[in-house]
Amino acid sequence: MKIFAIYCTDKPDSAQKRQETRDAHFAHIEATLANFCIAGPLRDEKGATTGSLLIVKAQDADEARKYLEADPYFDAAIWADIRITEFIPAAGDWIGGKIW
Repeated sequence: MKIFAIYCTDKPDSAQKRQETRDAHFAHIEATLANFCIAGPLRDEKGATTGSLLIVKAQDADEARKYLEADPYFDAAIWADIRITEFIPAAGDWIGGKIW
């Protein structure tokens, strides 16, 4: 199992769609919680949501993308840009120190 960072940037004026789809999005996350290391919204300096960051466990990038495509936010087409990259947790409190 590998870990992937999924960085999604919202389309301009997508706040209403995001709000309308939020409960379905939360239900999806709760139903698939075992796939996620962490997930949450990205915010600008004014507190407005500008996208999403998900760190997921998957066999490969295709499987990670399938997790994302199953999310109601994907169907609502709120994301303008999606980047999926393999991620190696190397240091920090969340992993208990460092890997070297």
